[in-house]
Amino acid sequence: MHLRTCISIALACAFGQYGVRGADSTPVATAPHLEKRGHAEQLMVDGKPFLILGGEVYNNSASSLEYMKPIWPRLAAMHLNTVLVPISWAQLEPVEGRFDYTLVDGLIREARGQNLRLVPLWFGSWKNTWSSYAPDWVKRDFDRFPRVQLRNGSGTERLSPLSHVNCEADARAFAALMRHLREIDSAVHTVIMMQVENEVGVIPDARDHSPEANIAYDRPVPRELMEYLQQHRDSLDAEFHEKWRTAGFKISGNWEAVFGPGLETEDLFMAWQYARYIGKVAAAGKAEYNLPMFANAALIRPDYAPGQYNSGGPLPHSFDFWKAGGPQLDFLAPDIYFEFKKWSSRYDRPRNPLFIPEAAGDAQGAANVFYAVGQHRSLGFSVFAIDGMGSSGDGGKELAGSYDVLSQLSALILENQPKGRVAGVLLEDLTPSQNVQLGDYTLHVSGGGPRRTFPGEPVSPDPPGRQTPHGIFIAAATDEFYMAGSGLTITVSADKPGPPMVGLATVEEGRFVDGRWVRGRTLAGDDTGQGNSVSLRGAASGILRVTVYRYR
Repeated sequence: MHLRTCISIALACAFGQYGVRGADSTPVATAPHLEKRGHAEQLMVDGKPFLILGGEVYNNSASSLEYMKPIWPRLAAMHLNTVLVPISWAQLEPVEGRFDYTLVDGLIREARGQNLRLVPLWFGSWKNTWSSYAPDWVKRDFDRFPRVQLRNGSGTERLSPLSHVNCEADARAFAALMRHLREIDSAVHTVIMMQVENEVGVIPDARDHSPEANIAYDRPVPRELMEYLQQHRDSLDAEFHEKWRTAGFKISGNWEAVFGPGLETEDLFMAWQYARYIGKVAAAGKAEYNLPMFANAALIRPDYAPGQYNSGGPLPHSFDFWKAGGPQLDFLAPDIYFEFKKWSSRYDRPRNPLFIPEAAGDAQGAANVFYAVGQHRSLGFSVFAIDGMGSSGDGGKELAGSYDVLSQLSALILENQPKGRVAGVLLEDLTPSQNVQLGDYTLHVSGGGPRRTFPGEPVSPDPPGRQTPHGIFIAAATDEFYMAGSGLTITVSADKPGPPMVGLATVEEGRFVDGRWVRGRTLAGDDTGQGNSVSLRGAASGILRVTVYRYR
């Protein structure tokens, strides 16, 4: 380990501050980064906005290059452009201070061979609350590397986020990884983002009850946190704001004096500890190679209390604690397996662009991606266990179809997101219809209507258990739209003064090939409700170009 790197890590763990240059003071040119562009915050790769259509492999698949060999071409065939791959601290640093980059180099080489990008997941101190991916030399030394303790005094196999020694060891390893990535990939950009740790938190108690944690809980709430909360008081998360208001908006005292007693305060206490720790690890990595970095969250099941869910994780009610404690993280991300629209909305907020690193890869997941990208300007979408998909009955066909369509549309999507000219819908039972305002028009979107077929597709009734009606709409010009999705009927009305009626001028099927629109059938008559509506019934694998006109 270089002396300068060791000094930098020590400073990071003390102050949480790092620069943006490499360890040798050489600027990293055109590294992937986030950029605010109009209405959207976008991921920039090689100087252009990039939409992640991704999949995360099983936790241990990427631990073997041989195991992954037949998987890479399957992923490319499913129209992915990005793969999320775990990198284990135990494999990177099997002996303290000795780093083995064989696996990292192999993953990058194989991804490049399939023209795929990578988002590595740093399984360092924690994965799903546990420390099972830490090296053996860490696991075996309980004195040097303290663990979280439960209320009854028993230990757990979780590294304590209150330990500076734990933080420094993790940060050194992560810094070594990022330095190596800069050395081998900063000119090519196969690696475009980094996830730091995975679904952190404490269970089955709501907080660490080690002696160090008990002392910290009884001490005054850290000054830097209270200053942040006071400065951002008018924009705090509504759920937390109400909790603090109920406790009297106190600005000094220990954790229960300021925020009130109870499991919810213990949850906030752990959020601060995890945020500080992970922020320092991220800072150590950014000092070597300043890529976008994020932390992901396991979400709260209905009626679960802290300790039943991952207490202290980067959840909406503790966003402000994470932003204050871990400002080195570029955003916080939800792993969404239920209540997709609710959680997408809660993570799409100022200074936190939506990215979904884990989601179900079934037919419903293939519908959800349209909504995330269209309605929430998501940086991207990734399904879990992608290497287990691709055979009949597991959603692989539907997901591949969705990714095919969105990859064709990606240039149009990314061009028009900053202009506020992209929208998405997901019509669930409580929202059987939706109005979408785009440009000078409102699209009235509903489920049902006549089923439209594509060439070679047999006419048949909708199958039971079909996808939730979904779609994406792009206003490419004043009177021109591109539409894709399934299970929808769309009519159009005018928003601006002028002739009140809107007609369909041209409706045509087609594909984008090398960025050029290649027209298929032109539709009218029965396929457009005699010129009154556009149908996306059964159009999961198709794109429509629709132009409209106004008349009296």
